[in-house]
Amino acid sequence: MDRLVNTVRPYAWGSTTAIPELLGIAPTGEPQAEMWMGAHPGAPSLTARGSLHELIDADPVRELGERSVEKFGPRLPFLLKVLAAGAPLSLQAHPDLAQARAGYAAEEVAGIPIDAPHRTYKDANHKPELICALTPFDGLCGFRAPTEAADAIAALGVDSLKPYVDLLHAHPEEAALREVLTALLTADPEETAHTVAEAAAAADRLGGDHAAYANLAHHFPGDPGVLAAMLLNRVRLQPGEALYLGAGVPHAYLDGLGVEIMANSDNVLRCGLTPKHIDVPELLRVVRFEPTDPNVLRPEASPTGEEVYDTPIDEFRLSRFVRPEGAAPTELTSPTPQILLAVAGRPTAGEATLAAGESVFVPAGEPIELAGTGTVFRATVVA
Repeated sequence: MDRLVNTVRPYAWGSTTAIPELLGIAPTGEPQAEMWMGAHPGAPSLTARGSLHELIDADPVRELGERSVEKFGPRLPFLLKVLAAGAPLSLQAHPDLAQARAGYAAEEVAGIPIDAPHRTYKDANHKPELICALTPFDGLCGFRAPTEAADAIAALGVDSLKPYVDLLHAHPEEAALREVLTALLTADPEETAHTVAEAAAAADRLGGDHAAYANLAHHFPGDPGVLAAMLLNRVRLQPGEALYLGAGVPHAYLDGLGVEIMANSDNVLRCGLTPKHIDVPELLRVVRFEPTDPNVLRPEASPTGEEVYDTPIDEFRLSRFVRPEGAAPTELTSPTPQILLAVAGRPTAGEATLAAGESVFVPAGEPIELAGTGTVFRATVVA
């Protein structure tokens, strides 16, 4: 078992206070957006034996176990994060595995440098995600019914938005959503900026459910993503609730602190709310244009006290233990690798006592027992 020293990424959208409060340290005044736990080469966790990336490279079977290596190769297949959104993240979607492999191969053949601003595929992997709220957590997830989006847009009373309202009343619904998103992302930028400014002023006057869109426009003036956001479901998670975000589902995180886990990939196709490159043709190929109700997940309890967030993929499995005082120890030895993250109390993992925000990596097959009082998230692999 290895204690982890983890990197905090200072992205501009990060909260200045949420991660310091979790860790019990003074804020620096700078945004602290994501604390990464894992072996991603961009910011691998450090251990007393070296970086987790180096440890796994040196002996993947020892660290990951035969099952994980056979199924996912010689790398940790997930990345665990604490995510603290103090401002909206970009509106985005992720490819499925076949799309990622094809897109990555095509850009490699085209000779596009991996760090080029217009490069879309950073690797050949998909990026399903799960976000679990530690505080009330606001986001956008999946398309809502087009008629609902039409009503919200019509309420703004902006003449230049009327064609979009008419399109959203057309059938089939999938075609209507595709046509409107395409029109928003390919419209003249100056005209779009003017329309967004009008819409933001109207949303500010209306308040209520529209206030969020005025806030988006405050952060991203003139951005077509402000209007695209009105096509999506608004979601507020309460602590302990989660969202699973599969391939092709447009989404954005708006505000809050959560534990996030994802397949180990950097593939993001942006739809707006960003100054970064938007690959419109590829985005339209990847996005699933179907109205959905956000599936808010609540953990399913087991006899051992483990509360599991059920997801349809195998690269990761996230669960938590909420351990009251006097709870019996729980055996967690597993044939696959694990990361244990404490978020409350002072539980013990093996011989290590964990304060909030502290974590350990447990190699495959390593005996480990969870004891003490507090809340611990467990990230592992289904193999």
